[in-house]
Amino acid sequence: MNNYRPASHAVVLLYVLVVGIILAGCQEATTPGAATERATGASGVAGSDGAPDPAVDKSPAAPIVSNRLLDLSFDDIKFEMEKTEPFQRSMLTEKIEGYAGRKIRIRGYMLPSFVRDGITKFVLVRDNLECCFGPGAALYDCVMVQLQPGKSTSYSVRPIAVTGKFSISEWRDFDGAIRAIYHLEGQKVEQ
Repeated sequence: MNNYRPASHAVVLLYVLVVGIILAGCQEATTPGAATERATGASGVAGSDGAPDPAVDKSPAAPIVSNRLLDLSFDDIKFEMEKTEPFQRSMLTEKIEGYAGRKIRIRGYMLPSFVRDGITKFVLVRDNLECCFGPGAALYDCVMVQLQPGKSTSYSVRPIAVTGKFSISEWRDFDGAIRAIYHLEGQKVEQ
């Protein structure tokens, strides 16, 4: 009996495509809205009275309070690393390590896939790949998102914001190369 499963092969091909796109991305692009947030200090999230939401912690240096939402950008998870240098956990700053286990919201773009609706797992990237092409996007320019059981989203070409629990662990490709280090257990996707 033939056990050929086209869906399984499609998933493998999708991951190979995703890794290729990540490696071809821009390293110094900015996250959607990051410049505005940095300049004005506004996240675009306000309470019903228009004032900033007190449940959103805009200060990455704030003391760790596990139940408070930390609003981050890809600039907040950037660290020093040469393109050809292999990743070492010691490269991460104390501040970045402090985000692990925290509930965060981060804005970026959903990496395209072959699926339009019912997406439960995707790669969130810094930019939409329109600015340039070139060798090797940095490890800190992507976040692997796995939505919580029962949750799904639809593909969007527009910037999105993902809220969830942030973690740091190496994700290796079929060739053993580390392709991602940041992960998010997604609770909410805002389009």
